[in-house]
Amino acid sequence: MGRSQLLVGASMTDTTAAAAPFDARYLYLAGGVRPAGTCTSSCSSACGNWWGCWQDPAQAPGQYVLWHLNNTASATWQGASRPQIPVITYYEQLHSSGLGEGAAQLGALNDAAQLGRYLDDWRFLLQTIGSKTAILHVEPDLWGYVRQQNSNPSLVPTKVKSANATDCSTQEDSAAGFARCMIAMARKYAPNVKVGLHASPWTYTSSGDATSLGNFMKALGADQGDFIVTDPSDRDAGYYDSLGQNRWWTDTTAAQYLAWSKTLSETVGKPSIMWQIPLGNMSQNNTTNHWKDNRVDYLFANLPQVASAHIVALLFGAGEGQQTTPETDGGNLIARTKANWQAGGTPLCVAP
Repeated sequence: MGRSQLLVGASMTDTTAAAAPFDARYLYLAGGVRPAGTCTSSCSSACGNWWGCWQDPAQAPGQYVLWHLNNTASATWQGASRPQIPVITYYEQLHSSGLGEGAAQLGALNDAAQLGRYLDDWRFLLQTIGSKTAILHVEPDLWGYVRQQNSNPSLVPTKVKSANATDCSTQEDSAAGFARCMIAMARKYAPNVKVGLHASPWTYTSSGDATSLGNFMKALGADQGDFIVTDPSDRDAGYYDSLGQNRWWTDTTAAQYLAWSKTLSETVGKPSIMWQIPLGNMSQNNTTNHWKDNRVDYLFANLPQVASAHIVALLFGAGEGQQTTPETDGGNLIARTKANWQAGGTPLCVAP
């Protein structure tokens, strides 16, 4: 994105976005793709929970995304223009499938009609962005479930050719062909975006996992994108404590995650973005929206090591409505972001 320092961003309100020198801001598109044969030029109740109408229904479809692009472009800091990079997480395959999460949802990939609607929705997003600049993060969890089904994504059947003959006719009918077509469509319809697939770190502590996952991601087509995305946890550690689960980072597991990220990036040949990083901190009281966690503080205390792991952006956000947010963390993320900026930031590349 033309930056030489580690990016810091979040999913946040306008007030939070203006409270510190954030580099990026992300939003989540989920809930299902556009209903067949409707909502092409106007919004109505028939559009349901489709992201294209997440705005005043009197406005044309897509205004929610355009607002995000324009809002980040006009961001300021200390009275001066300081545009933020808009990041969009596209998480639509599960909800549009109408099936259960995991192996069940993969069945929809082999349904040409359903997949056709999905790829039409992806095209609409890309055409809405057009020539603007953005980062597109494609389908958290989905590729992890593909990997669980078969370590060779070319053997996971997907009717991508018949679903979208216009854009995917040269791709193989597999999950690999599907992923590669999504990246190719981004190049075609939104030439100034950067696009990357999600690499699920579910087994990052297992020996050899980074290389194995990296080879899977390459077979999927991730090396044709611009980056890969990982997520260290979907909930705060304190919240998981309340469920009887230990999800805390220790010095050992945190170092493992960075080492895993580095090997993963080197295997794929692309940098990574850490996304939806839990926002809890030790000043919280382990109640709704105020859970404890140690990832924010660990990462900001080890930014050179983060950059050395080929991580180019840290994006913080609550993975669920009960979790700690940038608005409920006691100002910790804002303070950490300001301190990093005041210290001159963290270079991504250091001369030997």
